[in-house]
Amino acid sequence: MTLNSIVSAERVHIGFFGIRNVGKSSIVNAVTGQQLSVVSDVKGTTTDPVKKAMELLPLGPVVIIDTPGLDDEGELGQLRVQKTKQILGQTDIAVLVVDSTVGLKPQDADLIKVFQERKIPYIIVHNKADLRKERIVLEEKEIYASAVTGEGIQALKEALGVLAKNTKSPKLLVADLIEPNDVVVLVTPIDEAAPKGRLILPQQLTIRDILDAHGIVITCQDTELVQTLASLARKPKMVITDSQAFERVDRDTPKDILLTSFSILMARYKGDLQELVRGAAALSKLQDGDKVLISEGCTHHRQCNDIGTAKMPHWLEEFTGKKLEYTFTSGGEFPEKSEQYAQVIHCGGCMLNEAEMKNRIERCVAVGVPIVNYGIAIAQMNGILKRSIQMFDDISNLLE
Repeated sequence: MTLNSIVSAERVHIGFFGIRNVGKSSIVNAVTGQQLSVVSDVKGTTTDPVKKAMELLPLGPVVIIDTPGLDDEGELGQLRVQKTKQILGQTDIAVLVVDSTVGLKPQDADLIKVFQERKIPYIIVHNKADLRKERIVLEEKEIYASAVTGEGIQALKEALGVLAKNTKSPKLLVADLIEPNDVVVLVTPIDEAAPKGRLILPQQLTIRDILDAHGIVITCQDTELVQTLASLARKPKMVITDSQAFERVDRDTPKDILLTSFSILMARYKGDLQELVRGAAALSKLQDGDKVLISEGCTHHRQCNDIGTAKMPHWLEEFTGKKLEYTFTSGGEFPEKSEQYAQVIHCGGCMLNEAEMKNRIERCVAVGVPIVNYGIAIAQMNGILKRSIQMFDDISNLLE
């Protein structure tokens, strides 16, 4: 896999923030070596967040995000500011660009406070340093720079590289649960929702993680699982299934073989498995008329038997025996406030980066709204959640 083939969700997200006319876009262009953003002396040239997935040395694969000014005005301006604040939820590293000839503004101080509260690593870039007559000694996280002369740009890249190295700890989907030469069976149903000619991202990531751990991968559909298991010379260590086939796969997998789902592994990989398991308990407490948010991180074309808008509501009402009200969101849409909902059910989040997935969970937890992902919800509704998380001792104890 080349660096440029890494999906955006697996890259370090670097957001550039600041008020209008401090030269954010000029700094972005200087750092990337590309005309990524339109540059103008007119305030508010950047009207929407601009994203670019690229390889940036010495960092490696990243997503660069240029945002509108935090002091934008008017009704449309406030919508742009709101968009900028949403970007904070997916930011791994923040760059605050200020005009060195003016200094920090109140909006800058407010943003620094947000970085600190959310524990987002950040750098303050004092742009337009070429126009400043006298300079003061800056703090450790601050850099003088000029998008015009190029001063400080390499230092900024190197500082970002250090933060990226410290920010992205190695993550494992399943490799720490197996030993070399262990056999793992992946159950990947091919139905009308399966993409033509390829496997979905969680399946790809899982295969690579098993191979990196020197495990042996066997892949089949749910309809061939029994025959697959019977054909193996030795018992597999684990079966990992698409959540939609959980019920059948649980029935067909002997109890002495570990069983889980791609969605549950994704919850551990880039979410908060413990909090999502806690959220599963609330499913049985839903009452008639309760509002349920079903949210997906991607924006795929929804089909007539779509899991989010069709299957999940059907399974929920069959499980609870209640008539519920539903709201559906996808992609970047996720309510800033979720107090109105009795339950949030989220997809596995494979197309979201870790920062955004955790941010969505934290926002729900902060207002006391239980959140669960598809795989955990399906396991709970089929009475097999305890089995599907039994390999995680600290988590399975929550169900005692």
